[in-house]
Amino acid sequence: MDTMIAGHGDHAAHAASADDVRGLAVSHRGLTLTALTAPARAGEAGEISFAVTDASGVAVTDVEISHDRPLHLIVVRTDGAHFRHVHPALHGDGSWRIPFTFDAAGAYRVFADITPTALGETITLTSTVEVAGEFVPEPRTTDAITSNVDGLQVELDGTLVAGGVGELVFTVTRGGAPVTSLEPYLGAYGHLVALRQGDLAYLHVHPLGVPGDGVTVPGPEIAFMASAPTPGRYLLYLDLMEGGVVRSVPFVVTAIAATGDELAHHGAGTEHGHGAGHGDAAGHAEAHR
Repeated sequence: MDTMIAGHGDHAAHAASADDVRGLAVSHRGLTLTALTAPARAGEAGEISFAVTDASGVAVTDVEISHDRPLHLIVVRTDGAHFRHVHPALHGDGSWRIPFTFDAAGAYRVFADITPTALGETITLTSTVEVAGEFVPEPRTTDAITSNVDGLQVELDGTLVAGGVGELVFTVTRGGAPVTSLEPYLGAYGHLVALRQGDLAYLHVHPLGVPGDGVTVPGPEIAFMASAPTPGRYLLYLDLMEGGVVRSVPFVVTAIAATGDELAHHGAGTEHGHGAGHGDAAGHAEAHR
C-alpha cells in the first residue's frame, strides 16, 4: 500500500519491518471500519455490509480506483481456510455491501483495502466476524508449494524473505501442459495475498509486468517480488483467471531472514525472464501491507 518495490536496486530500503505491517487494526490514519454486519450462521444467505468513516464519523465515499476497483475485500477464516477476495458496491448511504454466504463456521477476518482520495494512500482496515455452526478446524501445519484447483496445477518456486525482497514464481499447468492463456483480472495476470500465520498481518503483492505492455506473457509463469515483515509461516492465495473463471489457489510458505548475500543478489538486478524484466518492475510490483 505504501511500499513501492521499484526493481531490484532499492529492495533493502523498501522491505517491510516487524513494526510496519498492515491489516492488524480496525482504525488507521484517522479512518475506521464501522457498522460491520454479516450472515450469522454458515450456509445462511445474506450480505456483508460496513462503512469506512473518518474521525468525525462521516462515511468516506470519495475513493480512488485501485486495480480496477474502488475497494477490495478479503474474507478468510482465522485458520487460513475459506479465503475469498470480493468487491462490494458503494451505496448512497455510504455503506459498502455485497451478497455473501459463509461456507463454514468459525471466526473470520475481514480486510477492507481502500484508497481515500483525501488521504492519497491505500490503507487496510480489519475486523472479525463470528459465524455459528459446527466448527471443523483446518490448520495449516506444513508448507505447501503445489496446489490443484479445478484441474489447474500451480507450483511455487522461490523464497519469501523477511527483511529483504524475494522473487516468487508461480507456474500454471493443466494436465501437464503449460497454461499460456491466462486472462487479465483486475489489471494483471495474477494477484497474490499473503497473511502471516497467527495474527494474519496482511500483505497484498502484485506481479512484475502488466498485460499489454509488450513484454508480459499470459502464462505459464507469474512472477512477484515480495517482502515479509518477519520470519515464519505465511498463508498465500494466488488469484488468477483462466477460461473466464477466477480461481483462488492456496499455498503455505515459510519466510526466512534475509542475508547480506541475498540482499546483494537482489540489488544486482539480475534478469530471470519471467514476463516483464525486473528493470521494468517500477509501478508493477506494489506490496500492500
